[in-house]
Amino acid sequence: MTSSPGLAGLRIAILDDYQDVARADADWSRLEAAGADITVFREHLGHDDDAVAAALAPFDVVVAMRERTPLNAARIGQLPNLRLIVSTGRRNASIDLKATGARGIPVCGTGYLPAPAAEHTWALIHAATRHLATELGGSELRRADAGWTHDGGWQWTVGRGLEGRRLGVLGLGNLGERVARVGLAFGMDVVAWSQNLTDERAAEVGVRRVEKDELFSTSDILSVHLVLSKRSRGLVGAAELALMKPDAILVNTSRGPIIDEAALLSALTAGQIGCAALDVYDVEPLPADHPLRTAPRTVLTPHIGYVTREQFEVFYRDAVEDIEAWAAGNPVRIMELPPKA
Repeated sequence: MTSSPGLAGLRIAILDDYQDVARADADWSRLEAAGADITVFREHLGHDDDAVAAALAPFDVVVAMRERTPLNAARIGQLPNLRLIVSTGRRNASIDLKATGARGIPVCGTGYLPAPAAEHTWALIHAATRHLATELGGSELRRADAGWTHDGGWQWTVGRGLEGRRLGVLGLGNLGERVARVGLAFGMDVVAWSQNLTDERAAEVGVRRVEKDELFSTSDILSVHLVLSKRSRGLVGAAELALMKPDAILVNTSRGPIIDEAALLSALTAGQIGCAALDVYDVEPLPADHPLRTAPRTVLTPHIGYVTREQFEVFYRDAVEDIEAWAAGNPVRIMELPPKA
């Protein structure tokens, strides 16, 4: 890679722009005026390494939307023209930084707003406690003699309130803290646990640290807020689900593999927990025939926790800046491999 590649003739791919908003949310014309060519992929390129690599082979720059399209070593190895990756957000576990480093390909991130994901967590909690899917439509509970509100039906579920109930927060980082503070505002009893959480840290947020078993066995609502890692993958498994109350709600807006999917499906089918409110999955987009789509006691959204206009404006504005800075020979917001534990 030269120290100052320039923009003329640069071929840029913007991936997974499902809502067709990338061009409206940033001034890409600056790059085009300097001679760059931009292609927007609205549809997901799929899960086959060879097919993804074939689609991206002509491009010098790939702009990835979070982890929607992983860029693993197999794919990177088949992209001879690749010179820069921009990923929205500050980290991206689906990009192989060892493979990019070996090729001398910088990976640049963008700013990130934590509020949208925390807000969506509460949207899921409200949807689950107040049976919004049933009242609005889209639930297997629909009866032949009672339509949804939009169909002329009227009020046939009984929800649950939040005040006085226990909110368990699995992971009290930036997002977990935001969710916990809202729970406190609702008058909930908020407790938290993670492997490194201390009593002092929990007290700073105004909540109480409990042991893992107590978190799972006593929480009315349990919300997951962990980074996916070797330690957190499968952390919520059959043993943890067995501890939960039969009417408890499990919420996951972090990463799908933190919860053992097979164990969760089994617990839902057996009526072992009250509801799973999910925004993230092991495989995304969630296949049309995936058993979660028809599982009982679920509220499902398609990984939209971070999908807000404000967030996308930050993502794409910074992506343009990243490309300009790299083309000028001064790349910014470079992602580094995390230190070994």
